[in-house]
Amino acid sequence: MRPLAYQIPQHAQEVFQQLLAARVLADASAGQPAERPPTVVDLCCSYGINAALLNHKVTLDELYERYTDPQIADLTTAQLIAKDREFFAERRLPDAARVVGLDAAGRAVTYARTAGLLDEAFGEDLERSDPGPALRRAVSRAQLITVTGGIGYVTSRTVSRLVEAAEESVWVAAFVLRGVPYAPVAEALRELGLVTETAGAERTFLQRRFADVAERRHAIAAVVAAGGDPSGKEDDGYYHAQLYVSRPAAHAAAYPLEDFVGDGGASPR
Repeated sequence: MRPLAYQIPQHAQEVFQQLLAARVLADASAGQPAERPPTVVDLCCSYGINAALLNHKVTLDELYERYTDPQIADLTTAQLIAKDREFFAERRLPDAARVVGLDAAGRAVTYARTAGLLDEAFGEDLERSDPGPALRRAVSRAQLITVTGGIGYVTSRTVSRLVEAAEESVWVAAFVLRGVPYAPVAEALRELGLVTETAGAERTFLQRRFADVAERRHAIAAVVAAGGDPSGKEDDGYYHAQLYVSRPAAHAAAYPLEDFVGDGGASPR
């Protein structure tokens, strides 16, 4: 993905960190016992890149450098796991969240768990079935569900099943390609008591470059079909994603979304 300037996890890291801080503040303001550490569920987590960025002093560019290093490429899987455990342990943030990873790619989540990036990992497909007992327990105390690019591969069925497994009023933060409709997910979450906001059509986040002309044409057509304008965005050769955040109405009022997509912090009004 590096030649295509894939970058959405880096943009998402900053937003997710602020959202998680606000979610913890919301609990404290409501007099709820603080979860330490707070729990994040990363949907479509693959090898745990979002968890790596959220919980460690590391950038996506540094990860690109690491995993394209010939010395790393020549290691066996067992050797790389050992190196990764050491690498990330040295960079672990003191206030790291507990991250539960979910992806249908079982080998990827197993690697992320073994390498120490995920606290718990599940290779389940919630499009096909309800979460198993272990996943349901792991998600039960979740405060934030995150996804960067997975919507479209998974639908409202998966997101709803995760939210229903959470015992508290979980927040959902999704970065979604502009050509992918999010309305069905937002409607499903509305039925579960969550209000969905977006940062707006103009406030978008670069995902990656198009791989070829055909991909560019397809993406632009999808954006136009969704009622969007590709001018100055997809026309310039990049996928763009929008941020959607779903929360209880009271939380949305106290912690305005614009605080998390600009220079603001996570302070309530």
